[in-house]
Amino acid sequence: MRLSKITGFHQDEEGHWVAELSCGHQQHMRHDPPWQNRAWVMTAEGRARFIGMEIFCRRCEEIPQP
Repeated sequence: MRLSKITGFHQDEEGHWVAELSCGHQQHMRHDPPWQNRAWVMTAEGRARFIGMEIFCRRCEEIPQP
């Protein structure tokens, strides 16, 4: 499993929050109950708490390793 650190956040064109990862990839962090409960992403303080946290990067996992 390939982990990457969250380095920042931005909103996409639809207003959804996207995590910027240290590997260069991005991953949506939607708060969409009941499927995804990520209320923390709705506030600046909540997002700040997750800077530096390692998460699974799906895109890195898809890249074949040499």
